[in-house]
Amino acid sequence: MNNGEISTAVIKRLPRYYRYLGELLNNGVVRISSKELSERMGVTASQIRQDLNNFGGFGQQGYGYNVDYLHGEIGRILGLDEKKSMIIVGAGHLGQAFAKYSDFVKRGFVIKALFDIDKDLIGRTFNGIKVLSMDDLKAFLEETQVDIAAITVPKDPAPKVANELVKLGIKAIWNFAPTDLSLPREVALENVHLTESLMRLSYKLKAKESEGL
Repeated sequence: MNNGEISTAVIKRLPRYYRYLGELLNNGVVRISSKELSERMGVTASQIRQDLNNFGGFGQQGYGYNVDYLHGEIGRILGLDEKKSMIIVGAGHLGQAFAKYSDFVKRGFVIKALFDIDKDLIGRTFNGIKVLSMDDLKAFLEETQVDIAAITVPKDPAPKVANELVKLGIKAIWNFAPTDLSLPREVALENVHLTESLMRLSYKLKAKESEGL
């Protein structure tokens, strides 16, 4: 099966399945039906079955899903069965917060270094991760295997930073700059707009208020 055939909506739901199944594992749950899982997640049982059928189904008639097995398989689909190394370009508040976020390591994402142009930040460490100069980026990537680069710089320098990363061989970019990057097709790209998420929340709040809730 070609993963390119899987819809974006299904891919977006996979991490939620993984998280809920992980919680079930921690609570000692061995198996669960699509109906039970749907009640926990707020997704219909039919939707769960359709989503998982894109990857082979994994369920058994009359039994449901083996939680441990399904959790492992979804982790494999998401590429979480192998550790991935990361760098963060932009060592400001957001970059520092990422460096301190312990859940990344738990999921297999290991941050190797931060990079910045600010002389006051270069040389400092956050959670044991050192801030290096952007001037050292090329040499660092030549010596260190890096799978993912997170961009946490302002809007204007973001395209230049992204293009430089691609030239240096980075194949996956997690972009938090407030702009949509345009990169070659062979580069995996995830644009994350925090303010858009906040605006969607504002819309939902306004809708609830208009309903008198």
